[in-house]
Amino acid sequence: MSHPALVLSAPMATTPKTVSSHSRRHFLGLSATAAGTAAAATLLPPSLLDAVARGRTSGGLRDVEHIVVLMQENRSFDHYFGTLRGVRGFADNSAKPGVFDQDGVRPFLARDAANRGDLSVEYLASLPHSWQDGQEALNGGRCDGWIGAKGEATMAAYDRRDIAFQFALAETFTVCDGYFSSCPTSTSPNRNFLFSGTSGSEPWGPRAVGNDAYDSTHPGYTWKTYAESLHEAGVDWRVYQEWDNYTDNNLDFFATFRTIGRAAVQLAGEHGGDLTGFYENLLEGSDRGEQERRARSVHDSAAGMRGVVADLYRRALYRGEPGSLIPRFRRDVESGRLPAVSWIVASSADSEHPSASSPIQSSTLTYRLLDALASNPQVWAKTAVLLTFDEFDGYFDHVVPPLPPKDEPDEWWDGKPMGLGFRVPMTIISPWTVGGRVSSEVFDHTSVIRLMERVTGVRCPNISRWRRRVCGDLVSAFDFSRSDGLRLPTRPGPVPPIEKRWDAEPGGDYPVQGTARAMALPTPYRLSATIVGGVLHLRNDGSRAAVFGVFYDGRVEHHTVRGRRRVQLASITERVVVTGPDRFLRDLRFPRNGSSADIALDHERRQVSVDGRDVTATAVTDGWYEVTVTGPAGRQYFTGRLENHLPTKTSGLRAD
Repeated sequence: MSHPALVLSAPMATTPKTVSSHSRRHFLGLSATAAGTAAAATLLPPSLLDAVARGRTSGGLRDVEHIVVLMQENRSFDHYFGTLRGVRGFADNSAKPGVFDQDGVRPFLARDAANRGDLSVEYLASLPHSWQDGQEALNGGRCDGWIGAKGEATMAAYDRRDIAFQFALAETFTVCDGYFSSCPTSTSPNRNFLFSGTSGSEPWGPRAVGNDAYDSTHPGYTWKTYAESLHEAGVDWRVYQEWDNYTDNNLDFFATFRTIGRAAVQLAGEHGGDLTGFYENLLEGSDRGEQERRARSVHDSAAGMRGVVADLYRRALYRGEPGSLIPRFRRDVESGRLPAVSWIVASSADSEHPSASSPIQSSTLTYRLLDALASNPQVWAKTAVLLTFDEFDGYFDHVVPPLPPKDEPDEWWDGKPMGLGFRVPMTIISPWTVGGRVSSEVFDHTSVIRLMERVTGVRCPNISRWRRRVCGDLVSAFDFSRSDGLRLPTRPGPVPPIEKRWDAEPGGDYPVQGTARAMALPTPYRLSATIVGGVLHLRNDGSRAAVFGVFYDGRVEHHTVRGRRRVQLASITERVVVTGPDRFLRDLRFPRNGSSADIALDHERRQVSVDGRDVTATAVTDGWYEVTVTGPAGRQYFTGRLENHLPTKTSGLRAD
């Protein structure tokens, strides 16, 4: 019996580490003081409130004159924001089937951990986060190896009560729930991507997928950093850091800068070999006057080298005494000398790394940075702050990362994909990202450089062709047409005393994600996937390539598509799952050699048409659709967004 087509529609939206690397970081973590903040009840700087409430100009991207990057340490998106309203979190109805159940362990709140007792959730321990265990968790894109690779503590998460300041930032500005780490591994490779657009090869041959460069005998990487490209183009830039930079300024590990640092140390008659070793030795001392004398001697030696060498040292390698980072940044803001590009590198105590810091300590640094910036409204009106994390530590995230095709050799090493890694938080704080919006376009750390390219006109030569096709440049997260006032949090309070770091054991109920909806920004995708006679038809009529993950008969494939692609399934199967960006999912069951339901998407009119099957459907709401088709072979499930390039509300569809 034939059935008439079912048409669902919605109103149109209107514009409204190696051993040596471990020991270095362990030392810095042990030397960190417990300076920071406790639970933030009322949250952001009054100066920021005043600056934003004044409004801004609307001249477009040319209004952005300063980009400030604060990349913190080791938090996954779900671990941080899985309960945040409006994002692709724990209530995601488009999740790969079964991904939230990892060997019988489901996500749980750290505060409900079975072994918590009186322990502070601020001091969760660091979990394994190397290339090997990252690949084990990823498992070719199946994302089913978390427990074996990381342990049960991987499923621990925060909610608003634990990181109130960070929730307030996300709900005040724009959060990106499609932002991925660049590589499923540790800190240094991911920071290579941030500072240079890639993580190339070690001097002895293999890809740089570990923290080998922390070793003082490492000669340094030889490909060009983006800082060098900016310098050659005459664009002002700077790294703000202190004696303890927790090995997070990866410019230290490139040959140009490593050579300069070693020369400065040697000319000063100091020990340590390189700057990292020198400052480790310096921080072991207890005589502050002697420490300052030694540091000044190295700075003076670098200044004596004159010319470009001295300038590169001043911009990239100069480290101020403890507590000087924010005062130095504030002086440059107040005097109008803030560079076009600034990288903020926190100390171990402020880094948020689970082995040395905490979210509450990091939030004080962020607060002080924003307060300094907003205290000069003229500078705030021209500045974008990018607050993100280098990698996910060992903490769970459920979204399948976009993975490259095999014919992109620069994106593979030892038979495994170089990326993308799992999602990490990204909050964009600026006059043009006010309003608690959510951006779901795919980004990674190279997207930060891509934004810098757009603002400065200086191109980075190292970003791979595939990443330029798949990852955006962050510009879509900005809205240059609006000016909004807002309520901003005030300064966080004191840090709780640290007793021990601990691995959370599963306990309590599944985390509840907030139900309120936010503004969803447009994405550059128009996706569909159907099966006809055993052939999978993938389609993306959007302006940016999208990666589809295809799962069937134990197989996993990843296809980068802009336009249309036919994929001959390698075996006869009764179930095919297809994932994609921006909450796209197809879970298709059909007779052998059969076809999936005929579902047509009209993005402009926001209509879904389903022909010839029994259908139960959730009506299309604000462009988000969910359709279930039943037949002799079982259930077929379709969900995603109808993209008409206008803002809408975030999805109200939730998993059962």
